[in-house]
Amino acid sequence: MRYEAPETVESATALLVGTTGEARVLAGGTDLLVQMRSDIVDPALIVDIKRIAETRKVTEEKGGGWRIGAAVTGAELKEHPRLKQVWPGVVEAANLIGSTQVQGRATLGGNLCNGSPAADSVPALIAAGAMATLAGPQGKRDLPVEDVMLGPRKLALTKGEIVVSFLLPPRPKGSSDAYLRFIPRTEMDIAVVGAGVSLTIDGGAKITAARVSLGAVAARVLLVAEAAQAIIGSTLDKAAQDRLEAAARAACHPIDDKRGTTEFRIDVAAVLTRRAALIALDRARTS
Repeated sequence: MRYEAPETVESATALLVGTTGEARVLAGGTDLLVQMRSDIVDPALIVDIKRIAETRKVTEEKGGGWRIGAAVTGAELKEHPRLKQVWPGVVEAANLIGSTQVQGRATLGGNLCNGSPAADSVPALIAAGAMATLAGPQGKRDLPVEDVMLGPRKLALTKGEIVVSFLLPPRPKGSSDAYLRFIPRTEMDIAVVGAGVSLTIDGGAKITAARVSLGAVAARVLLVAEAAQAIIGSTLDKAAQDRLEAAARAACHPIDDKRGTTEFRIDVAAVLTRRAALIALDRARTS
């Protein structure tokens, strides 16, 4: 096995394009190293991207958005003084990945590129309307996070491409987000269902914009436009909550396994979506 730690995006992509065997990108390594030790993967080349400066930064853009490097850890996000105020749902999702020790290594880029429909940070990023900035042999391109994962372990990245960073859009006044998940244990478990909600309200607490995402209920993390439409124009009263739950249920196509039956996952998805929306609304009122 060959290990490389390039310091530029161009060097990283050139290494990935040039290899003839299986190549893997190392950001935090909390999934990759476990898979290697379990003989699930046996890469001929590992490209560690942590020495690339732009993968390790959190910066506030001139227009008010936020750019998060793909190799920034969950622990670093949690300690950021401003980001957790503007995007609390994204930060709390990143800090549900594994234990405290794991959060010191786990990254948003790795969590997405592991390709798991149960990834905790991905529904929060999708609800936030985040864009993933990809870099490859043909240069850089931006792709909505909801379009990166095609299915379990399947990504829309072409040969040689890596995720460099994520761009969170500017936050209008009266906006916030939330992420909730259900797991069998209190921590360090894979989500049975995850729900992310981001919304904006006007001066009368009426919802003017919303995005809803569900994880672990289909072959990929879902952007549920129908759920967002169910609450836009409302104050999230009981009728709107009922519409939201119905839309969440309708979007679910989960598997039936030892962690939860199909019926259980659908029920939990509806409840978590409602609860996340209520939390996001409460935060928006005080933002």
